[in-house]
Amino acid sequence: QVQLVESGGGLVQPGGSLNVACAASGSISSINDMGWYRQGPGNQRELAARITRGGITHYGDSVKGRFTISRDNAKNTVYLQMNSLRAEDTAVYYCNAEVQTEGSWYRPYWGQGTQVTVSS
Repeated sequence: QVQLVESGGGLVQPGGSLNVACAASGSISSINDMGWYRQGPGNQRELAARITRGGITHYGDSVKGRFTISRDNAKNTVYLQMNSLRAEDTAVYYCNAEVQTEGSWYRPYWGQGTQVTVSS
């Protein structure tokens, strides 16, 4: 009923940049928080960034100053601009959104994830 689809992941050299996007579609009444989480090999999933419907942002300590999250509510899309990428940023990046559908309150939805690999 609700689908989150990520795009923009791929291979990038250290110091490079990527901009990933996540578009939500389906029977959506409203979307509250949206965010990006990541999980590297052998690591736990951690917060990269989140953004409220009103534009309040939160960043994980490991990405502060390098990543910027934004959203376009009209397009139900959240973006993550990743700059100064390092090898330790290599991970599967998962999109998350709190979505309200017809007849239900907000519940979390997850995308399938997109691979970001930082390597020379």
